[in-house]
Order: sequence, then structure tokens, then C-alpha cells
Amino acid sequence: MPLIENSTYRAPSWLLSGHLQTIYPALFRRLPHVTTRRERLELADGDFIDLEWAEQSRPRLAILCHGLEADTRTDYIQGMAAALIRHGWDVLAWNFRGCGESPNRLLRMYHSGATEDLHEVVLHALSRHSAKCVDLVGFSLGGNLLLKYLGERPAELPPRLHRGVAFSVPCDLACSSAQLARRSNRLYMERFLCKMRAKLRTKALMFPGQIELAGLRRIRNFQVFDDRYTAPIHGFEDAADYWARNSCRQFLPAIRLPTLLVNALNDPFLGPGCYPFEEAATSSYFHFEAPATGGHVGFSPSRRAKEYWSETRAIKFLSF
Repeated sequence: MPLIENSTYRAPSWLLSGHLQTIYPALFRRLPHVTTRRERLELADGDFIDLEWAEQSRPRLAILCHGLEADTRTDYIQGMAAALIRHGWDVLAWNFRGCGESPNRLLRMYHSGATEDLHEVVLHALSRHSAKCVDLVGFSLGGNLLLKYLGERPAELPPRLHRGVAFSVPCDLACSSAQLARRSNRLYMERFLCKMRAKLRTKALMFPGQIELAGLRRIRNFQVFDDRYTAPIHGFEDAADYWARNSCRQFLPAIRLPTLLVNALNDPFLGPGCYPFEEAATSSYFHFEAPATGGHVGFSPSRRAKEYWSETRAIKFLSF
């Protein structure tokens, strides 16, 4: 029963809250870019995804999935990539549709459950890299995407997939959306919405008459945004339908690949529905770890450590 009850993570004493543990790495961690070789992957529907590689023909490859409104340049992606490279992996980091330097071609963009895009990235990586085993690592929305992918059609996954690790995942999208709508999380919500509004304005110029921008500036939460834009653009009835069909928690019992999820109990983005203790307790493959602290995609180490705890933890799990 892979429920990990005693996590080894302890936040530095000077990072006193989940908010500080979330904000500190985002503001102050600065890393060199290690995934430097760029490639554009043409998709089956006529769109594209921008990839970044760090490769030396090693026998292990890790594919990294970023979070909401992030990209491959995000420090938690580059930090994980650097750690994996030090420990013997090649790395492929990918930008979700519309998250690279250029807007994607189609009206649709990325969303929390777009596993078809992840599948195309995996197949492309397997077609051109000789790695004997391929691991998946995801953060936040990218973690939801990864876990949904592993549990959606487990019998159809490529046999060279080895293990998966995810951090700070909104396993229940409705629950997480309600949590982020709280007054205490207004800073995070507005930061996300600011970027999402900008992308919609670009799309409105690309597709005249297909996106109504009136009132866009007044939207203050994901409920309204997803009702009005995310759901209809991507073929869902409304926000509730989008959240229900794409939350990864329902897919966890079907996972048949060793997989680790780490969600800190003080993560300000996650509500009670985002802690799948029961699923881990009854699974032989899905491992769940809930440190008392860590914030959202935080897990800062002590000042002496070279790696963030999340990087060390991922490598330990993937090394089996």
C-alpha cells in the first residue's frame, strides 16, 4: 500500500507559511537554461508544440510538464532538468500549446486534460530517442495532465514508459478553483488571469468574431473564465463539465505504472479534494506523499543543499 505517511521534507525555519514557501522560489530562484536545443513538433491537427532538449544519448529520458501559464523557462522546470542531467538523464521539456514564444495556430489552446498533446510528445520522443526507459515529471496543471494520461488508458501506454512523478497537483479541479477564488489567494488568481486575458486578446485578433472580449477585464475567478472561454473553446458544456471530465483524481485507481504524487498539506492552491489518500492506500502503483509544508511547487531546501527537495525526491523515486 504505497501511502507514504512520513515525508522527509522540512521547510527552512525562515519560510514560515505556505504562501512564503510558494512565493520565495518563484521570486528568488534564478537558474541557467539547460534545455537549449529547440524543436518544433507539428501536430496531427495542424497545430504545433515547441520542445526543448538536453541530450547526450543517455539510456534514460525524462519528459517535463510545466504548470498553468508557465513554460519551459520556468525555474522549477530548469531546476528539475539540471538535477536529472546531473544524475544521468537526458531531458525533454515541452511548452503547452500557446505557451511558447509564438501563439499556437488554432483557436484551441492547452487545458488541464489535453492528454492527446502529451501523447504526441511522448510518441515523438520515443521515435527519435534511444532511451530504454522514459519517465514523466509534472508540476501543478502539468501534473494533473500527467496523472490523467497514466490512468486514462493504461493498457495503451507505450511500453518504454517507466515511472511518473508529479508535484503540487490540483487533483480535483473544482475544489482547487474554489480554493484559488478565496480572498487570501487573490494575488495568485490575478497573476494567472492577467496572462490568460492577454492570450485571449491575441486569439481574438487571430480569429475575428470568434471570441467576445467584452467584460474580460472584470473576470475575477476561474469559474467565470472557464465558463465563458475554456469550456466552449475546447468542447465542454461549461466550467463544471470541464472540471469534472479532466480532474485526474478519478483516474488514479487505474494507474498501472509506478507513480508518485507529492502535495504539501499547506499548499494554498489545493483544497481537501486534492489529497487522494484513499486511492494510494488501495493501489499497488500510485504512491502519495503529503508533507506538512512545502507550499505550491515550493519545497525549498536548506541553504546548503544544491538541489531542491522535490528534485532529490523525484530522482530517488525514478531511480528504481
